[in-house]
Amino acid sequence: MSQTSSSNGDALVRVENLTKHFSVRIGAYGETKATVHALDEVSFDVKRGETLGLVGESGCGKSTAGLTLLQLHRPTSGKVFFDDSEVTGLSDKDLRPLRRRMQIIFQDPYSTLSPRMTVGNAIGEPLWLHELASGQEAQERIAKLLDDVGLNPAFAFRYPHEFSGGQRQRVCIARALACEPEFIVCDEPISALDVSIQAQIINLLQDLQEEYHLTYLFIAHDLAVVRHISDRVAVMYLGRVVEMAPKEKLFDNPLHPYTNALLLSVPVPNPRQERQREHTVIQGNVPSAISPPSGCRFHPRCPLAFEPCDHEVPEWREVESGHWVACHAV
Repeated sequence: MSQTSSSNGDALVRVENLTKHFSVRIGAYGETKATVHALDEVSFDVKRGETLGLVGESGCGKSTAGLTLLQLHRPTSGKVFFDDSEVTGLSDKDLRPLRRRMQIIFQDPYSTLSPRMTVGNAIGEPLWLHELASGQEAQERIAKLLDDVGLNPAFAFRYPHEFSGGQRQRVCIARALACEPEFIVCDEPISALDVSIQAQIINLLQDLQEEYHLTYLFIAHDLAVVRHISDRVAVMYLGRVVEMAPKEKLFDNPLHPYTNALLLSVPVPNPRQERQREHTVIQGNVPSAISPPSGCRFHPRCPLAFEPCDHEVPEWREVESGHWVACHAV
């Protein structure tokens, strides 16, 4: 059964039944063809000016959702709308003007910058490709972008190897801002950074969101960070969204057993409380995306599973205002 998101007139991005399957070869000699169900009928919207957090275990399809939304992966089926215009099916040429309005910050700042380009050239490249500025005007905009992300404009003449991880990620953020986008996919932008640097980058993203009037899809597995930065949170499991709600409702009253188990896995900073509180361990391993379970995909590991869970896909429904869940037990 397809998932449907609430109709919202102020949504900048809408995803409807987005599906992405990858063909792979398995076996000792790659003799068998198989299909990886990375995304299956995923639907959500991102309201203008908000941050939607997308969380789940590694391999659940979070990054694939972000890349497919931006058409960096072409979807197998489903639709993506940006500012009420459908972008699925557009040619690369027709997509190019939209690239200015939709950008991405990748997870690893070490591999996303060319070692042969100065950071000034890396930031300026989008300006030149989209013919937004050149010459002295481009240099002034590069200097301002570096200043906006907390770096000395004189660093424009340095190469990536001269920077720390946190500084490289600031350069990547400046590059994403160069085209003055409206929407940015933040694909685990702090997971490769030291803990001491992570808070600085999160605060920077929040400051830039206010200054540049940005909308974020923030992909992460750190629930504490997601709670801090997000307005709403969507929870993914094995290629499907299983729950979505404003962050207060989701963290205070999780309805899906998987969401509840994720929240109980977050450590409490007080050692005494941590020893005394309930700990729930999800039994079993995540099933293979090549052969996902029928019915509810969480049912082999769910403590609340009962008769319909193993063969009937749960309905995606709104149980209270803004709180959506797909679970037979709710």
